[in-house]
Amino acid sequence: MTYIKSRKHAPSTRAASLASTSLSAAVASALLLPAIGAQAQSANAALPSVEVTASQEPAYKADKASSAKYTQPLVDTPQTLTVIKRQLIDQQGATTLTEALRNSPGVGTFSLGENGATNTGDAIYMRGFDSSSAIFVDSVRDLGSVSRDMFNIQQVEVLKGPAGTDTGRGSPTGSINLVTKQAETTDAFSASAMYGSWNQKRVTADWNKVLNAETGTAMRLNLMKQDSGVPGRHEVKNDRTGLALSLAHGLGSDTRVFLDYLHMEQDDVPDGGVPTIGLPGYTTPDATRRFLSSAGRVDSSNFYGLTSDYNQVNTDRLTLRVEHDFSPDLKLQNTTRIGKTHQNYLLTAFMASSANLLTPNVNDASSWTLARSLPTIKNQTNTIITNQTYLTAKLKSGSLEHTLMGGVELTQERQYNSGVLTSGTLPAVNLYNPNPNAGRGNWIMGADPSTNAWGKTDTVSAYLFDTIKVNQQWSFNGGVRVDHYDTSLANGYRCVSSGRGTLCPTGVAAGTAFRQSFSTSGNLLNWKLAGIYKPTDYSSLYALYATSQQPPGGSSFSLSASNSSADNPKFDPQKAKTAELGTKWDLLNKKLALTAALYRTEITNEVEQDATSGQYFQTGKKTVQGVELGVTGEVTPDLSLTAGYTYMKTKVDSGAIVTASGENTLAYTPRQAFTSWASYRLPKGFTLGGGARYVSSLVRGSDNPTSGTPKYADSYWVFDAMAGYVVNKNLDLQLNLYNIFNKDYVAAINKSGYRYTPGTPRAVTLTANLKF
Repeated sequence: MTYIKSRKHAPSTRAASLASTSLSAAVASALLLPAIGAQAQSANAALPSVEVTASQEPAYKADKASSAKYTQPLVDTPQTLTVIKRQLIDQQGATTLTEALRNSPGVGTFSLGENGATNTGDAIYMRGFDSSSAIFVDSVRDLGSVSRDMFNIQQVEVLKGPAGTDTGRGSPTGSINLVTKQAETTDAFSASAMYGSWNQKRVTADWNKVLNAETGTAMRLNLMKQDSGVPGRHEVKNDRTGLALSLAHGLGSDTRVFLDYLHMEQDDVPDGGVPTIGLPGYTTPDATRRFLSSAGRVDSSNFYGLTSDYNQVNTDRLTLRVEHDFSPDLKLQNTTRIGKTHQNYLLTAFMASSANLLTPNVNDASSWTLARSLPTIKNQTNTIITNQTYLTAKLKSGSLEHTLMGGVELTQERQYNSGVLTSGTLPAVNLYNPNPNAGRGNWIMGADPSTNAWGKTDTVSAYLFDTIKVNQQWSFNGGVRVDHYDTSLANGYRCVSSGRGTLCPTGVAAGTAFRQSFSTSGNLLNWKLAGIYKPTDYSSLYALYATSQQPPGGSSFSLSASNSSADNPKFDPQKAKTAELGTKWDLLNKKLALTAALYRTEITNEVEQDATSGQYFQTGKKTVQGVELGVTGEVTPDLSLTAGYTYMKTKVDSGAIVTASGENTLAYTPRQAFTSWASYRLPKGFTLGGGARYVSSLVRGSDNPTSGTPKYADSYWVFDAMAGYVVNKNLDLQLNLYNIFNKDYVAAINKSGYRYTPGTPRAVTLTANLKF
């Protein structure tokens, strides 16, 4: 169905953007022919003024990334850079960053968390490495172990390969940037209400209002409330409230000012997973309990925590951005942000080891119980203060055309953890019939100021990028960045007599409090260089070489005294370098983008133990190499498509094997992954969509390779579908069906293999979308 757009109002949601180019002429004719006939009957009749508009950019395909560091269109950007647009996020009903990233092959949350804990936020693995500390919002680093909601996000940009030149310290295999919604020059209002299986409930509202058209002043308010269960998981809950306000002044002028504020609250019941007993590959090394190897699986919906567990998160973020165009070829931008995230988290922990499993009657599985360990507790506050200033300029030097972008950044990041002292015991939980309301036994918790911890990183950065256009076919892209970092940590701890933690000195009682301080500083120099050849104006072939570095404490603010830890300040930064060959083509009148890339990433300065001396040195080396293919855009005016495939081969070239299976690969890295989504617009306002995702088997880490627990998470296919119907110009309905064939799969598993997170079972949601 095609709608007529007035000059006053613009469609702000997917329903309005579904305007069919192929039907535009027919609709226009239907509207204009009666008027022409009336004019033929009366010379005084006036022909009505009608404006027919269609989407200028395909629903799924973006032409450029949001960051000014990428000065060229995506087809001419020499690196794997995926943009996940709002229309795709809405069609799939994705509400979190983790869900949105399913559209990038091989990217996801595959590791559950250790020591009875669980990942409380976006624990993203990408090309073999944890990229959770390389998440940005509007090109500013975003801190905290939180699950990022999509209610105020316009698009998600996934940069793969070393991003050190673009973002500074970080993961060796990429970064993720979330682009927020901004005030615009059109009045619009939209709202949605969703209800689904497992008591999923969510409402959102998006209101844009022009306050003064002459001065280009506008505001945009986004609201969200969610109070939902989690499909397939009893007792687990996601309760979120969000408010995002954007004010803009000077829109359409040479000087523009944006003031953004975000407030988010979460009050969730966290999920510690379920025991792996009974999964394929589960055995027990306990000779006295061989019967456990043939024990049945627990119900994947079982909850082994307590209903009094909590994950409470509060986020406040204030951003001021000023943009000024001196001329079409010279532009300045300054961004200042102050952000704070506080997380208060408690999870009743368990480790389903043979030693923790009590079997008073080996022939009666209903009597088996599992001992719980003391809860995992975190009371953490992250803050960031940053100022970024950069200048973009276009100029000519002889026959060469330059597009320069340079800037400086001043950033302070802080992390504070409140110490907690626990004692007592928790009641055991029935293995096959857990009671989430069993109470907390004689377990108690209290503040322990002697173990508080303060971490801080100050960074001063300067960078310069240049794209040099030699002629219509050849260009070169290069960049260099220097970061000076200063990281410090002061923390207290209590020594232990045995097990995990710092052992007590001789004669010192277990539990004695100690305090330690660490600091490290240095300079990081990262650079990238690429050559681009354009066979046509809609295609490119490129070769790229880029670097990245991660200093001690760079991902966690936690420096360590352990000789085996890369966060020990005596060690040098981890280093990565990537070579990539690729090609990009914008076909079908530049509506459909095809991409292909071959890459090899080499990570060095990994900390490893010398087998002879027992000392630790930075002799470790790992490599990741592979191919990634992608297609995004419109096949026809009615058919939109996005799909991606990746094949990755990983290897530990030097150092200890890191997998439970003993394979010389990286853990939590699927060898192959595929993702796809397509939608087709039918007559009379109907839209059908669907997609498939494939993840090959995952090998877990080697925390306890002799535990007998599953060494792999099996491969799986998952299929989803969507049906939409436009009721009228103000209302459309959308039905989403997830995991159509109810595939039973392991979404994440911990290193020891005792716990796993079940994949989402078959679930359905119905969403009503309003717009004015």
